[in-house]
Amino acid sequence: MPDVETVVYTNEPGRVLPVLEQELEDFKTEAARFLKGEWDEAQFIGFRLKQGVYGQRQPNVQMIRVKLPFGGVTPEQMEAFAEVAEKYAPLRKGHITTRQNIQFHHIPLLKAAEALFVLGRAGLSTREACGNTVRNVTGDPWAGIQEGEPFDPTPYAAAFARRWLRNPLTQLLPRKFKVAFTANDEDRAITGIHDLGFIPRVRDGVRGFTMVVGGGLSTMPRKAPVLYEFVPVDEYLKVSEAILRIFNRADELRKNRAKARIKFLVDRVGIDEFRRMVEEELEGDWTVGRDFRPDPLLFVHDEEANAPARRPHYQQPNGDHREFTAFVAANVRPQKQQGFSAVEVKVHRGDLRPEQFRGLAAIMREYTGGYARTTIGQNIVLRWVRDESLYEVYSRLKELGLADVGAQTITDVVSCPGTDSCKLGITSSMGLNQAIQERVEAMKITDPLTKQIHIKMSGCPNSCGQHHIATIGFHGAAMKVGEHQLPAYHVFIGGNYDNGELRLAQQLKVRLPAKRGPDAVERFIRLYEAERQPGETFNAFFDRVGPEPFERAIADLCIPGEFTEDNRGMFIDWNRLELYRLQRGEGECAV
Repeated sequence: MPDVETVVYTNEPGRVLPVLEQELEDFKTEAARFLKGEWDEAQFIGFRLKQGVYGQRQPNVQMIRVKLPFGGVTPEQMEAFAEVAEKYAPLRKGHITTRQNIQFHHIPLLKAAEALFVLGRAGLSTREACGNTVRNVTGDPWAGIQEGEPFDPTPYAAAFARRWLRNPLTQLLPRKFKVAFTANDEDRAITGIHDLGFIPRVRDGVRGFTMVVGGGLSTMPRKAPVLYEFVPVDEYLKVSEAILRIFNRADELRKNRAKARIKFLVDRVGIDEFRRMVEEELEGDWTVGRDFRPDPLLFVHDEEANAPARRPHYQQPNGDHREFTAFVAANVRPQKQQGFSAVEVKVHRGDLRPEQFRGLAAIMREYTGGYARTTIGQNIVLRWVRDESLYEVYSRLKELGLADVGAQTITDVVSCPGTDSCKLGITSSMGLNQAIQERVEAMKITDPLTKQIHIKMSGCPNSCGQHHIATIGFHGAAMKVGEHQLPAYHVFIGGNYDNGELRLAQQLKVRLPAKRGPDAVERFIRLYEAERQPGETFNAFFDRVGPEPFERAIADLCIPGEFTEDNRGMFIDWNRLELYRLQRGEGECAV
């Protein structure tokens, strides 16, 4: 293992995490040995996970997860994604996750080894994207270009990611550790649902962060409480190490994988006691003689210096420009740098085909200076787009099928892959996503308050689709009628994460057949629009009337009926042909 203190880092875009070719060679060699029967499977799984290669529910194929610190991606990396999707992924697509990663599915093990070299040449690291490690460090895609931010946290997010990659302390934590850096109090990175979160502050001219710890969704969802209101940037890595040391030593967490995240420790002892534990840890001998300033690890790159220059002429709308006007209103945000805007590209279900990856790479080169970031909403933000070029960018996106309006609105539905690939999946969350999106689009919603609704779903309770913070959320379940099973969902109402207000949704006392999901969403919307008060948001309406009207609105939908040939479709999941049967394996992160 290389000495993490002596690695030389670069400020070249897309090269935040060092890729070690020897690791890729080792993976190729050891994968071949495993297939020859020379490795114990349990031991090999641990080795495989360290390189971001995860087993799927389908036998003999893998998922590759690529880390994108703070979501940053370059045109060259987009082209590498296109090559991997085209050559190695049978479904010819890559998937943006709710943690700003890119994933590829259904890849045989030796082909996965080849794909890692393609990714590595573009500066893309999969190292520790899986397993009980510090996962991809996420960030606000608008960091550095929006009003109201004390400073750009991007260099510090990168330093954090660099500090813990290949670090001996974080190679086998009790459970995975998720970290987010946001840019201001709007908290678009949603720090409150993370194990550790950073919110920029400036005090007396000194940069620092409010640090929150112990958030998370899935089992026992919790909003991260504030550990410290202000930690100077020269000390945030030191305090973070104290937290990780405490977490790593918490052997009681290792007894039950389902309760091994740091939120369980913080919840059990309370934030005041946890703060005392951190302060005691900071007095340890491990701090003696060490420099915790982030300067050697910072990723410092001046995007504005490389922003596109103004051209003499730009194409503008000719004739009916209503679609373009709607796109600008819904998907474009002015940057704080005058004359530039950020364009959020709405990516259906987070899936991109090779031609779309390549098309985005070309747009980035010509119109953004090469800068884009993925989002936790499974979209892509093109940064540094000159205002004069917005119509040209829109036209190019339209050619790629990526110019749909409504990023972060009711039609921008979010989900995890579910049973398409995940061992833990119970239902086809991607199939439900498509069905609900089609229904909502068919409703042709124009009401601005209704458009603010966020719909999210997960194929199991683990909340990779972040259903706990959705206005309307679903997580996969199963029902039984006689001798037959059918796919179903638990339903959640009233979550929120907009404008820095994080609140967890309330679970309704229902279990809904999967095929009734679109009907339920439509009824919820109709109920809200019919009975709300003037100016009342969906969540304010829910707070006023409570869950019972929502439960009554779908009570009949929750009765699946008996299994008959006429009702056979109710017992088949979305985008499937065969009768549903609950099949759920073990996740690999505890190995």
